[in-house]
Amino acid sequence: MQKQKPVSKMPIKLLHKTKNRARFSYHSSADPLLLRVAIDSIHEVSSVRINSIIKSIIITYSGSLDEIQNQIINILNSNEIQSQNKNKKDSYIALRSEIPSSVEVVRAASALAIAPFLTTPSLSLIFSLLASFPLLKSGLKETISQGITSRSLEAAAVAISLYLKDYKAANSTNFMLTLGEYIEELTMYKSDDLIKELSKQKGGMAWVETIINGKPVLNQIPSQDIQIGDIVVVGAGDTIYIDGHIVDGEALINQISMTGEATPASKSRGDRVLSGTIVQEGKIKIWAEAVGDDTATNRVKSYIQSTLNERSNQELTASKMADSLVPITLSLAGLSYAMTGELIRAASVLQADYSCALKLTTPVAFKSAISSAAKEGIIVKGAKSLESLQLSEIFVFDKTGTLTNGDLEVLKVYSFHKEWDANQVLNLAASIEEHYFHPVAQAVVKAAKEDNFHHFHHDEVTFIVAHGVKSEVGKKSVIIGSRHFLEDDENISFKDHQNKIEELLINGDTPLYIGFDGKLLGVILLKDSIRPNAKKALARLKKSGVKEFIMLTGDSQSKASSIAKELGIERYYAQLLPTDKAHILDEIMQKAQKSGQKVAFVGDGINDAPALVRADTGISMHKGADIAKASADVVLLRDDIEAVADARELAISCLSRVNNSFKVTVGVNSLILILATLGKLSPIQTAIAHNGTTIALLLNALRRIKIKDK
Repeated sequence: MQKQKPVSKMPIKLLHKTKNRARFSYHSSADPLLLRVAIDSIHEVSSVRINSIIKSIIITYSGSLDEIQNQIINILNSNEIQSQNKNKKDSYIALRSEIPSSVEVVRAASALAIAPFLTTPSLSLIFSLLASFPLLKSGLKETISQGITSRSLEAAAVAISLYLKDYKAANSTNFMLTLGEYIEELTMYKSDDLIKELSKQKGGMAWVETIINGKPVLNQIPSQDIQIGDIVVVGAGDTIYIDGHIVDGEALINQISMTGEATPASKSRGDRVLSGTIVQEGKIKIWAEAVGDDTATNRVKSYIQSTLNERSNQELTASKMADSLVPITLSLAGLSYAMTGELIRAASVLQADYSCALKLTTPVAFKSAISSAAKEGIIVKGAKSLESLQLSEIFVFDKTGTLTNGDLEVLKVYSFHKEWDANQVLNLAASIEEHYFHPVAQAVVKAAKEDNFHHFHHDEVTFIVAHGVKSEVGKKSVIIGSRHFLEDDENISFKDHQNKIEELLINGDTPLYIGFDGKLLGVILLKDSIRPNAKKALARLKKSGVKEFIMLTGDSQSKASSIAKELGIERYYAQLLPTDKAHILDEIMQKAQKSGQKVAFVGDGINDAPALVRADTGISMHKGADIAKASADVVLLRDDIEAVADARELAISCLSRVNNSFKVTVGVNSLILILATLGKLSPIQTAIAHNGTTIALLLNALRRIKIKDK
């Protein structure tokens, strides 16, 4: 007879269920916050609560409970939600992993209310012990595993009151501690609302257009099956599931989930759209550039989730200070007892610890600031990035796409052939370029449409990366791109027009050359204009404490000088190759480090990635390349240079709030500790004062930070 394999222990068990509510017990070392976020992302789950003391999961739901239970089992078995820090001293989340649920709060309140009316001391003791058992158990457990902690002091205070048969003090203290920690739990959950919202973003069904026998055919497929290069059709009320460019149609798109902008944006052919946004009016076809985990929505979610366990220097300082003050509190409690012989005084002192306020308010303030930033269209990748941004006093800008719009405009079109006028040259270029999404191509098409665009029929277009495009019109070749592409690669001579070209390029404008039938047909001059609010952004940064601005550009010396002068930037580097930026930044940082200054770099291109990594704070613009966004500490989700100033002001406000909370915590708790040592506060009064202060500081840390200049 074949031996049956032992069945592994299920990580979850259903304890109770009603029509729309269920309670499970679970067996896992999962991080409570990550577990909550993961379960909250299940479509049928409308709310979830985790109690890590008794290892329970409570959900409200719709649909099949069996299916939901299977999904929770898969979550518990995954590595993603396992605690990334086994040592509780190294994680503020783990510090409060044993937080009471509403059941414990009710139990503590019941004991406080009923105990005075019980007829015998033994009944009062039993009631009080049952109510305070979770606190006493967790205090003993923490003392054994970690030594004397703030939890040990709180448990000792309640134990002393029980020993002295002061059940009113024991129950009052237990209730205040339990209620305070319950509110702290809710506060911590509230600070993770952004993560919760992002994790709720779901896929769905999407319409994809395919060409069969020369005719477009629509097929509806799951959004996760969309491939790069697919044409996705999105109508009014539909969510966009991919990142890409519009190839046909116009629409009003609600982008509040990604940029924080409440006003719908008008989008048409050539415009880029992001996943997670919604078509409010109109109908568009989108060429899919990024799908699945590579979309903006999933990258943002990844950025935010990566901040959960990251701790800033401020948090580490607060945590170390709180730990170092535990022995002082314990010593003062012993001193108070030695001087008076009254255990009740020692119980009062034991409650006046610094741990809760110091260890919880700082991370809540940082997470609240990160959430506030995201609602302003600014993704900050963790508390350290926020802290570094606040300390940066030198800002280095890559010019194109940051200080300038990055959207080129056609200035002038010149023809080098007597049978072609400027308008015909522009129309020829636009006919080929309209199949390309490069900023230069979009600028050419836009200019042609504004001047009665006449389309030239052409053959298939070939794209040559970083060079240009090729096609044929009437069996004659059309080559469009850089001088290097036309002259060196395609052997088109520039000799007859050299003097004219040098004259045209004296102002540093961007040229686009057009070759036709093996000869140079003409040139289109384009210009990238300075952002209208660039001056205001720099002024706000200067007002916030930035000491110096530096500009890096590949432009000519004269053009760089003109732009720097207009923006009031005294120091700039011109005619740089892409590989020069990181080298220049290294030199800037070495000098800054000698004077104790930090450097922020703002850029958007692929070649900016090394500089974004090297800088103390890397800031990627909205239209930046994916690698730039991945390399940056701060990613802007809206195309606005003032968002850089917004991010710095927000960082300053956050650190100011953290420092103020730190001072208040130390000051108020020191006063409570002194008064308790001198016998001026009873255990009940100490519990109220201590927990009341902690809750007030947490609520203050949770307040959304608003940008003053907006």
